[in-house]
Amino acid sequence: MPGDVLSDDPAELRRRIDTTKAHPARVYDVFLGGKDHYLVDRAAAAAALEHQPRAFLTARHNRDFLRRAVGTLVEKEGVRQFLDIGAGLPTQNNVHQIAQAIAPESRVVYVDNDPIVLTHARALLTSGPEGRTDYIDADLREVDRIVERAAETLDFDRPVALCLLAVLHFVPDDEAYALVGRLLEALPAGSWLVLSHLATDLTPHTAGIVKSFQDRGLAFTPRSKAGVEAFFAENGMSPEEPGVVPVHRWRPDGSAPVVDAPSPEYLQSLDLIDRIRYHDINEAHDGDVSVYAAVARKPE
Repeated sequence: MPGDVLSDDPAELRRRIDTTKAHPARVYDVFLGGKDHYLVDRAAAAAALEHQPRAFLTARHNRDFLRRAVGTLVEKEGVRQFLDIGAGLPTQNNVHQIAQAIAPESRVVYVDNDPIVLTHARALLTSGPEGRTDYIDADLREVDRIVERAAETLDFDRPVALCLLAVLHFVPDDEAYALVGRLLEALPAGSWLVLSHLATDLTPHTAGIVKSFQDRGLAFTPRSKAGVEAFFAENGMSPEEPGVVPVHRWRPDGSAPVVDAPSPEYLQSLDLIDRIRYHDINEAHDGDVSVYAAVARKPE
């Protein structure tokens, strides 16, 4: 594994983990039906579900967009390198698993700054023998460090797909657009931007959900469609068809993974949050999804 050594010091990791405040990566894990979170994260997720009981579908569809976008870039565009910033907790269908299932030589660098993600980094780093993966413990704002470290695994003379999924809405306007510009500037022509972003203008319940998160100390800057389009336009990029669209409308294939459901009796015995992992999302409804998504190529 290139780059910095990942710390295994339990005391250091415990020091960095704040279990008194919800963390975006862990709340996202709740919505995906994961198990790597704390009661404070479940409480934040439950508060959001009070505004919209199907709000977890935004996270589920966002994750499935990743599957479709990465698969499309590898299979149809020949992309073999990915830089996934704000990777979050490992789950099924991580970027390297999607890419290497199609092209085993694919290389993937993950970036996140959550200590819980760090403790799972070696799971993320289980690459096939023909490819490579790495994990960088860094904040999105540390652009120079990210690029320097990523260059130990990725060849920046060849196209790289920059994945920024559900991360930019944690960054205010005075930083977000410049950060994307700096990251894209470091990538060669022919590279790609894979982006998803919480929307202000898709569903009426979003404002209430955002406020519930803000009340728990989570900083959110959701944006309109025009605000999301600006991430591309300001960098001379035009999104591929179908453009900037609700995340479940980006080239749907009806193939989202489905978990075998338990008996109806057992399912009814679970609370709403614990039922999430069993929900089939292949039949999408516009009113359930509050995220825009798009993919664009950096021009020559």
